[in-house]
Amino acid sequence: MENPITRICSHQLWFAILISFLLCTILLCFDSLSTNINGVTFSVNKQQNPFVIMKNMTSSDDAHSSCAGRYIYVHDLPTRFNHDLLHNCQLLTRGTDKPNMCPYMENQGLGPEIESSHGVLTNGSWYSTNQFLLEVIFHHRMKNYKCLTNDSSLASAIFVPFYAGLDVSRFLWDSNLTVRDSSGLDLVQWLARKPEWKKMWGRDHFLVSGRISWDFRRQYDDDINGSSWGSKFRFLPESMNMSMLAVEASSWNNDYAIPYPTSFHPSKDSEILQWQNKIRLQNRPYLFTFTGAPRPELENSIRGKIIEHCRSSSACRFIDCSNIDGEKCDNPINVIKVFEKSVFCLQPPGDSYTRRSIFDSMLAGCVPVFFHPGTAYSQYLWFLPRNRTKYSVYIPVRDVKDWDVNVERVLMGFSEDEVSALREEVIKLIPRIIYADPRFKLEKHEDAFDFAVKGMLERIEQVREVIRNGGDPSVGFADENHYKYTFSDN
Repeated sequence: MENPITRICSHQLWFAILISFLLCTILLCFDSLSTNINGVTFSVNKQQNPFVIMKNMTSSDDAHSSCAGRYIYVHDLPTRFNHDLLHNCQLLTRGTDKPNMCPYMENQGLGPEIESSHGVLTNGSWYSTNQFLLEVIFHHRMKNYKCLTNDSSLASAIFVPFYAGLDVSRFLWDSNLTVRDSSGLDLVQWLARKPEWKKMWGRDHFLVSGRISWDFRRQYDDDINGSSWGSKFRFLPESMNMSMLAVEASSWNNDYAIPYPTSFHPSKDSEILQWQNKIRLQNRPYLFTFTGAPRPELENSIRGKIIEHCRSSSACRFIDCSNIDGEKCDNPINVIKVFEKSVFCLQPPGDSYTRRSIFDSMLAGCVPVFFHPGTAYSQYLWFLPRNRTKYSVYIPVRDVKDWDVNVERVLMGFSEDEVSALREEVIKLIPRIIYADPRFKLEKHEDAFDFAVKGMLERIEQVREVIRNGGDPSVGFADENHYKYTFSDN
């Protein structure tokens, strides 16, 4: 007969085993506890505070997600680096004439809406946009980017919403270089203390500038050895690890050119198609046009020759932007009105290699004529065809000493079919050289923001691949001894 004590002990042993099994199961489930809310998986990790729910995704979810490899984390910067600049817009300047920038802050940086254009523009989606507000426009577009994440461990790239151009514009004409450099220095020190920085030491970070990148690469602190223009922000060691998207890039490999903002910011795809149809059928009585101001202070500038040539030709339309009593070149209606009546638009270098006029003219279906490869071909590699003959004309004249060309004769040499093909290619490019209204979403077209983000994600992934293969991750970034701005004619 079985001993009752033995039977009790046996039952207690099985009960203890059962309890242990249940506890282990609960702990395992707790370790991988997850729930899905609005399509986003949230998980609790036992290594962290169990009461803090972290945004995360399983590897299975990530593999099937359209955002795989495209997540972007946005730093929540102190407001002095962005929002405060807008709040104190009266301290910002557009240039040497120092007008008030405040009106351009409307509509998330698009500027005041153009309500009536007397048939020059299409209805809606046109604004008086200032090129220096690109940082603000891009930031608002990023806020609605579909692959944002609050978990930086998921991010393929880190966006730094520092309004670098607006910040430096306050002090560009200030002789106090310490003040001019202070915000950039404070920013990189703030970034270097963040955990996201240590992941790749900033090589997965990027920012945007509405000014040319040379405004942040001051080489000297006096005018004896060279120009003391701009700040030293991009020469700071931490900044040299980051990438910058700017309206004009330098020759450093961590600068990338993106289009200047135009005045056209469509809120839906149909507005793009409507505009393309309008300019496709436009009558163009002028063979070529130049819109700009003389640059007599620039000895080697070819602008003087172009203006002289244009004024002497009945086939050319010249808009003198230095004539304050004439047609205002900062009025989008005046600019587009001339461009959409012209077959070719001349785009010589100005104060720098690039011009906003490139994109204004292409927006109007006018075929750009370039005189230097640094004006477009070596700049906007993510946005314009590598085969430059598909959408533009190139007349290689680097400075006035090389001028030995009759522009009118060159342009007259194109047949009607060739001109039609060039114009059609320009019109097709319009979606990718404009910035859509940040408050809406295009369904069928990718705009300049989309192509810029795509290019930056690919760039950062290339760096990761170098690291995975045991290479030097600094290769391809800035070389502090490389000061020359060089472009290839190829």
